[in-house]
Amino acid sequence: MGRMLLVDDDPAMILDQLTHALSPEGIRIDVARTAEEGLQHVACQPPDVILLDVHLPDLSGLEAYQRIRQIDGRIPVIFITWAATADTAIEAMKKGAYDYLFKPLDLARLRGVITQALELGRLMREPAVVAETLPTENGGDAIIGRCPAMGEVYKAIGRVATQNVIALITGESGTGKELVARAIYQHSTRAKAPFLAINCAAIPENLLESELFGHEKGAFTGADRKRIGKFEQCNGGTLFLDEIGDMPLATQAKILRLLQDQSFERVGGNETVRTDVRLIAATHRDLKVWSSEGRFRQDLYYRLSVFTIPLPALRERGDDLPMLVQHYLRRFSRELGREVREITPEALELLCRYPWPGNIRELQGVLKQALLQAAGTVLIPAFLPESLRVPPEPTADPLLGTEADFSFEAFILRRLEEGATTLSAEVHQQLDRLLLRLALRHTKGNQVQAARLLGISRQTLRAKIREFGLTFTGSAAGDEDDLD
Repeated sequence: MGRMLLVDDDPAMILDQLTHALSPEGIRIDVARTAEEGLQHVACQPPDVILLDVHLPDLSGLEAYQRIRQIDGRIPVIFITWAATADTAIEAMKKGAYDYLFKPLDLARLRGVITQALELGRLMREPAVVAETLPTENGGDAIIGRCPAMGEVYKAIGRVATQNVIALITGESGTGKELVARAIYQHSTRAKAPFLAINCAAIPENLLESELFGHEKGAFTGADRKRIGKFEQCNGGTLFLDEIGDMPLATQAKILRLLQDQSFERVGGNETVRTDVRLIAATHRDLKVWSSEGRFRQDLYYRLSVFTIPLPALRERGDDLPMLVQHYLRRFSRELGREVREITPEALELLCRYPWPGNIRELQGVLKQALLQAAGTVLIPAFLPESLRVPPEPTADPLLGTEADFSFEAFILRRLEEGATTLSAEVHQQLDRLLLRLALRHTKGNQVQAARLLGISRQTLRAKIREFGLTFTGSAAGDEDDLD
């Protein structure tokens, strides 16, 4: 899983705790008793994460941390201290340290922080390869495809990566927005500085502002110590705000001010904090429509949309699917200890026929599930999930064309089995699609009446029709023009 370096002049006190907590995860632990010994470890064989004591015999923890950053600013460093005030650790957090923990260590919290730090370090170091053909076995995470839409994505990454401007990545859930953000970061002038990612939809509204901007001690109930937020922690680096469309309006206002002058105040404080962070944002929402409806600040939308990279849905990528299947079969076979090297034409045909509402993420889940069922070296239809092998019979809709009936229960159960991480957003998207179809069917295609029933503008209705790829088989009765 990874290597951790413990830098502590008295490691025996916590080494047993670390071994007990981390060895089952496959994490190797190296030990250094002085700052200089730890720096030699970092220079010769950089670890994946560092646990650094605040008090060392030769250098202070803060001095050691500053020298670690000079060697490699991408290594997550977690401070440990006995001191309840932890002033040094807080100062280190301002300079980009990942976290700080108090001794005696809470094993559950320690394991969670170390696991998250290892994943962050992997995201920063492992290349996000852009490839029109299948990459090598050790090519890192890959953005694969040669359809025209993906060609435009590659060109966009090249244009914006070295420019110190905001990039907005749009696309349905599961299309690979975080991978594109990492590619931009890794090809930028900040590639050796920290990269932090935060999912705005996954953090409760009342905690998101503190997560981003930090808070002062006593700012609210439970704020028993000062917290350094991601914008301050990531100073000099790149911050990726995933699902920014789900950010509360009050937090959007604070983001806007930060983008304008790179300054903010912590929650409950009045000190102006200055920072230098490059922002990359992503969303599956149509922010232009949302801003027109008052659900997203227009001024922030204009700030974010200076350079936009739209990602195509998997169903829109033509012949890219067979290439993606081959890539993930090879990758997941290696990870899962399987020997599957080929896929039959019949199994590939089933995969190509499926509409992939969950996009690349859903494809990955389906292939992992199939490999766990597989025996031998060839993937056959019998190994694929039943939902792909026995799809529901399509029903002819005279208004919206032929489209398969959709079962929310089947969709949710399948995505739970596949380990979905954005299931709420996916279900809401499917619900919006169904609601739109039924409203248009009820009005016999009259978009003005359908928009009125739904309580949205005609412009929003047309945008949603395009977003969901709905098409008419004939003219829309009672409407002044047909859908393109």
